[in-house]
Parts: sequence; structure tokens; C-alpha cells
Amino acid sequence: MKNKILELLNQETTRKLSIDDLKEIFKISSSSEFKELVKTMNQLTKEALIVENKSHEYGLIKYSDFVVGHLDLKEKGFGFVIPVDTQGDDIFISRDAMNGAMNLDKVLVFVSRNRRGTRPEGEIRRVIERKYTHIIGTLQYRDGMGYIISDDKTIKQSIIVRKENYNGARKFDKVRAKIINYAYKGKIECTITSIIGNINEKGVDIISKILKHNIDPVFSDLVIDTAKKYVKVKKEDLEGRRDLRDEMIITIDGEDSKDFDDAVIVKKKDNGNYHLGVHIADVSNYVTKDGILDQEAYKRGTSIYLPGMVIPMLPVNLSNNICSLVPGKDRLTISCDMEIDHKGKVVNYEIYPSVIKSYKRMTYSKINKIFNGDVDLNNEYVDLIEMFYDMRNLAKILKKKRDTIGSINFETDEAYIILDENGKAEDVIVRERGISEKLIEEFMLKANQVVAEHVYWLNLPFIYRVHDKPKEEKLHRLLKMSNALGYKVKGKNEISHFELQKLLENVKDTSAEKGINLLMLRSMQKAIYSEQNIGHYGLAFDYYTHFTSPIRRYPDLIVHRLLREYFFKGNQSTKVIDYYLEHMQAIAASTSENERKAVLLEREVVDMKKAEYISKFINKVFDGIISSVTGFGLYVTLPNTVEGLVHISELRDDYYIYDENLMILIGERKRRIFRIGDKVKVKVMKTHISDGDIDFKII
Repeated sequence: MKNKILELLNQETTRKLSIDDLKEIFKISSSSEFKELVKTMNQLTKEALIVENKSHEYGLIKYSDFVVGHLDLKEKGFGFVIPVDTQGDDIFISRDAMNGAMNLDKVLVFVSRNRRGTRPEGEIRRVIERKYTHIIGTLQYRDGMGYIISDDKTIKQSIIVRKENYNGARKFDKVRAKIINYAYKGKIECTITSIIGNINEKGVDIISKILKHNIDPVFSDLVIDTAKKYVKVKKEDLEGRRDLRDEMIITIDGEDSKDFDDAVIVKKKDNGNYHLGVHIADVSNYVTKDGILDQEAYKRGTSIYLPGMVIPMLPVNLSNNICSLVPGKDRLTISCDMEIDHKGKVVNYEIYPSVIKSYKRMTYSKINKIFNGDVDLNNEYVDLIEMFYDMRNLAKILKKKRDTIGSINFETDEAYIILDENGKAEDVIVRERGISEKLIEEFMLKANQVVAEHVYWLNLPFIYRVHDKPKEEKLHRLLKMSNALGYKVKGKNEISHFELQKLLENVKDTSAEKGINLLMLRSMQKAIYSEQNIGHYGLAFDYYTHFTSPIRRYPDLIVHRLLREYFFKGNQSTKVIDYYLEHMQAIAASTSENERKAVLLEREVVDMKKAEYISKFINKVFDGIISSVTGFGLYVTLPNTVEGLVHISELRDDYYIYDENLMILIGERKRRIFRIGDKVKVKVMKTHISDGDIDFKII
């Protein structure tokens, strides 16, 4: 009956139908059939597939002024509903129109279109599905009642805990509390389910952030025991694999890396071309479709890297042992061999299953030192020196090739947090990026590109890494901002890759570099995973996927599984193709969401640790650069990437007006201007460590 009702209402695009109308159309006579009709209508309404008006008539949501979507709630109390139908515009929701909804809830919104200009606004009428069942926060007492100060600052309601629901928690304990009533006299009522620890205990701050995002930092015994079954490469695992164990294949990673999922080899060929071999850990040999390990990897979606700890996608026995391409050990791989000419064109390639034995474990820092002339390291790795220089030359060719097609190269500083023995931030430094990091990046980009194009032309279900074009209004804002700073960008309705690339080159090593890089990044859409190939705008690639990190990213694991199924096993049956046609969209959506969640967590923890570090320097003065300007103040970034806010109320020498188009603050009387890229001196005034907020004052 459900499908019949939906089909009927889909035909009635203008007319709404009552229960009596439906009863007559479906010729319902018995009371049992009528009860079933009413029950079905209630269920469809609950699922927000249909909507009921004041006259008790029904129609499909898509033909109404209602929209179903997920709430993106901001700390200031307002938010945006992102429609489930991604074609629709985001709907602005004011603080007074939330109706008890919380961040990320699935909601039903009544849209009053274009009430203010062109942006649709709405009012949340109903929460369809709650995202969060628990709250992470600090327990406090007041008037004989327990209160939780939530780590999630989007929650504006008071959170109460009755005494009988403390469950052993004490004041200043960081706790995880289950919501038992979302709307108790305008408050949220909870019961404490677990005690994370006192707020001053080592590691409690980071664990709290992890649990806030509903991420489990540990694996179940079942998952760990399943992973432990894989101890060593077996003889039967080698069947059908090309033996590359005598090749001089090496891994190049960071000093503290343990999960080596990619290894490379470069040789200069007799014809002057380069042979580039990229060999990736064959995780799909162990993590098979729908198995326990696969279900766990799908749920997590990605490894998460935090200061002092890693939450891996796969248990350590897989990620750091049997799958990790450690030197001197037989390891199963999927290889992508490429022959590349002096212009960076791939003239030949082959993708196949293999077995390797890593010749050496190299680190970025060692290779960078070799390129900088370190005599001792040159002597120690004399047998690899020629290959290192071939690698450097090939990477330059590949980079030049990307430049010719308009690939945009963002140069952003990444913070490295140094912790002391108590888990406190001891120092914040900029993570160095030398020649070796860049050459590995070029090799991985090329392998990802080749694999994506290989599958694309066969018209088989696949998962791509895509990056849509920037929205026009955001690019125009960048255009105005860069022009105001004296950097002309050509373009009217559309700005080419090459113009954006040229802008980044022009601002390089200037005071405006950080600001323009940041503004351009904000102008871009987010890269996501998709079953539809629309290309990668930022890289200017027509075909792109993620193939090179299956230990730490689920989409890469899926790519390996598809290569194995389609090509190595030769199974392109209707059954296999239909399965992935049906499931690929959900896999792409899930992995994109897990990536977004991981990025948010990593950013929150890093910001918290930056605030913890800078809190040791209250009233100290630092040099900084204005990295962003808003209506409520300006953000200043220090050379070590620590960023703080100078609130507009602290600019006391004048009354400042915000020019949104140019992103500048202008003094009304003295006409002093604050803009992105300006150098300033700031004093550290205050920190809010848990929130990762830092307050500066301009000196």
C-alpha cells in the first residue's frame, strides 16, 4: 500500500488528497483495510515522505513548502539546513526557529522563500531523527542539581542530571551522559553512563573530543582477534602475483610513521623515459567484502591522526604489521607501473597484483638531508643515491606537467604539536615540507590519476575523488579581495585555473600569502567521494581517485577490491556490477561523512592544544599576520600557525566599519584599515583551552 500511495501522490502535483479521498480511490470498504491506510499514512508522515496540511490533506514533500534536511547549527545559535536532496539551497534557520533541534539532527523545515533577499529561510517544525544520543561535558553542581557544561558549544539549553543519575561521577569529572529527555521544561535531561576522568588528568581532554564526535577509540575483542589471524604471507597468497622481491623498492615516510602503505621505485630507461613503480599494500587480501574487518573499516572510514595518538581504521596487527610494507618482509601489494616521458606524459602503464620485499625504510628528513649534501647519509645510502636524484628529476617533470594544465598548488602551513610527558602542549612548530615530501606527493597523484582513468573508460561502477567548481559568488569575493590588495586577476563570469595558479605564485613569500591562500581555500568546494566522475577542479584532473592509502582510507580499500574483482579475477558479471551500482553511492556518502568528521575532530584537538600552549604566554607580545577579517573582528596568525581573534571591541582607537566585499575594517574617523596580510603585533589576552579559542589584542 505504501508504494501505491506514493505513486498516486506523485501524480497529484497540485491537488492534495484527504484520507476520505484515498479511501474512495482505493475502494476501501472494510475496517481492517481502513486501519491499514491510516497506519500507512501516519508512517509516511513520520518518515517525512509526505506532509499533512491544516485541512488534513496530504501531498508529497517535494511538491510542498517543506524540506527535509540535516541541521548545521552554529555556536551563535543560528544554523542552516542542508537538504537531503543536495540540489536544493541551504536554508537559513534563525535562533528562534530551532524548535528544540540539535546539531546534525534530521529535520522537517517549513520554508518561507526569499524573505530576505534571495536566501531561503525556514522554521524547523519537527525533528525526524536525532543524531546525538549522548553528550560529553564536565559535571558541575548548582542548587542540589547536577549540570553538565557541554563540550559542544552549539547546545544552548541547560543540561541537567538528577542526583540519582550521577552514577559515581563527581564535580569536575568529564563525563559521557545519555539523553533521556530532549525537552524537559526547556532543558535537556541526562543520566551519566561513563566517567572519562577528572578534567586535569592526562589525555582526558583528547578522549573527550573523540567521544564528542561519536568515535570509538578502541576496537572490540572480536575485531582484534579476527585481525590476529593474519600472521604472515602464505604460499597460496603468492599465486597469480608478480614477484618483485628482488627489486630495489623503498618506502619513504615520516619519522614517526608505522603504517607504511606505499613503496616506490624509479629507474631511468634506455630511451630516456622514466619507469615509476608505485606499490601499494594489498589490504583487500585480508579485509574481504562484508567480513568483520570490512564492517569495522566501513564504520570508521579513515584513520585519525591526533597529537600524541592515532585512531587507526584497522587494528594494529593489520595496519602496522602484516599490511605495512616494512623492510625485509614479504608483503602483498597492488602495483601501478608507469612509463613517463620527459614531458610528464604516461606513455605506458600496467596495474597488477604483486609481492614485494621493501629494500629500505627511508624517511623524509633523511632524503632531504641527502639533497642538502649530508656526507654521512650520502655514504650510508650510496646504492640509492642515483635513484633519489632520478626521483627528484621525475617529480619536477610531473609538477611542471600539472602546472601546464592549471593544477592549483596551495601552500598552507601545517602545525606539529609537541607534547610533554603529561600530555600537555610543550611547543607548536610548523611541519617542514621538503623535496622528498613533494616528490612522493607527485608520484601518488600520478598513480591515483592513472588508476581512475583506467577504470573510467571501461564504464564500470567505481568510486572517484571529485572536486566541483567553486561557486561564482565566492570566486568574485576572492577577485575583489585580491584586487584590493593589488593583485589583478582576470576573469568575469568564470576565472580560469591558470589565473588562480598565477595569483598564488604572485603572492608567494609576501605578507598576503597566508591570507590569499586561506581565502582561496574557502572559495573552493570540498573534495568528496562520489560514484559519479565530475573530475577534480583543484588538481585540474579529468579523472582522479584515492588508490594509494588503503590502510588508512576506506575508499582506497574499495578501489583495490574493485581492481581485484574486475581485472585480477576477471569478474565483470552482471551480479557484481549490479551490486556496486546499488551500493556505491552509499559507500561514497558514508566515507565522505567520516572524512568530514575526522577533519573536524583533528582541527578541534589541534586548536585546543594550540590554546593550551599559548596560555603559557598571557600578556606576551608576538608578531603576526592578519589571516581573516570579519564583522566582529579579525584573526591574527603567528608564525607557528597559532591563530587568535582580536575582537572588534578591542579596537578602541576608532569606530570600525566592516566592508564585506573587500573583507576590510575601516576606521570611521582616522580611516585606518585592517586587511588580510597586514603585519601586526599582538598581545595574548586570554585563552579558552577546551574550546580552542585565543583572544589577542593589537599593540
